Amino acid sequence: MELGIYTFAGMSPDPATGVAISAHQRMQNLIEEVVLADQVGLDVFGIGEHHRPDFVISTPAIALAAGAARTKNIRLTSAVTVLSSDDPVRVFQEYATLDLISSGRAEIMAGRGSFIESFPLFGYHLNDYDDLFAEKLDLLLKLRASERVTWSGKFRAPIDNLAIYPRPLQDPLPVWIAVGGTPASVVRAGTLGLPLAVAIIGGEPHRFKPLVDLYRQSGAKAGHAPEKLKVSINSHGYVAESSQAASDEYWPSYEVVMNKIGRERGWPPSNRAQYEAGRTMRGALLVGSPQEIIDKIMLQHSYFQHDRFMLQIDLGSLPHLNTLRAIELYGTKVAPAIRKELGGNAQAGNPGRSSAASRIDAI
Repeated sequence: MELGIYTFAGMSPDPATGVAISAHQRMQNLIEEVVLADQVGLDVFGIGEHHRPDFVISTPAIALAAGAARTKNIRLTSAVTVLSSDDPVRVFQEYATLDLISSGRAEIMAGRGSFIESFPLFGYHLNDYDDLFAEKLDLLLKLRASERVTWSGKFRAPIDNLAIYPRPLQDPLPVWIAVGGTPASVVRAGTLGLPLAVAIIGGEPHRFKPLVDLYRQSGAKAGHAPEKLKVSINSHGYVAESSQAASDEYWPSYEVVMNKIGRERGWPPSNRAQYEAGRTMRGALLVGSPQEIIDKIMLQHSYFQHDRFMLQIDLGSLPHLNTLRAIELYGTKVAPAIRKELGGNAQAGNPGRSSAASRIDAI
């Protein structure tokens, strides 16, 4: 199994002071996190796209390219690219460029996004939500399949036998489909033979097993080989030396972010009891000691037999040094144990030390 991290590079105000760090500082912190994740041997780093004041990344490919220039092994993916409100030609060109910079480590994780700000910003209507994604995914897949493309659709000007450059080093450039739990979305991914990323940020993960089964059944029905139908599970989480430390350190930023989103969407406020319930073995939150995280990943693997696990650590205003420490524990304690348990290479990547990791020792 591949073990990775994804982030939205949030800038929520610190719960204690009410002050948020600057966009410049958050960007510098983000690059340091990518470098450390590579050095401790993690497999994948994902960066999400948002168009809000509480997130610093609206163009993941640029931030990933900055990370590519300073890393050697880690794969670099969007998490997600909001394809519905973007131009597939530019998306393909950006990630083909990233693939060349990174020597073949780029991926696209395409989705419809969990927020809606990009739709009016780029002139699209929410009542076209599903049709936009389907059409633009069709074009993106044609662009990666052929250097020269002829295509027409409803939401974009047609392309008449035009060549698209640059071409990526990888052929084909990996494209994952990110879903939040809609059966139609997993059927589409399976039918197309595209790998699936499932976001599980609440409830009980085992309830998502029928969705993953449906994806694999749809892929098999369409004639795709089982090894092509890869699955990633993406969840919130945090690793500290002890279970109590992890719980106490992650809760303040988790509470701020989830309650802010909850107010926007009409959810009831989160409380500590609900949070602690999510940390139990069958809950969706992977917040705890290294052994607790190992046990929960392995339990979920018994449900899904997934190929990748992605952890969102730096939620909201979590202090940067805490994020770095969690990345180090995830890479040096959790990942090797998972690889050993599943028969993989416990020494994947280059589990070295960075200046950032050295700073953690002083905490």
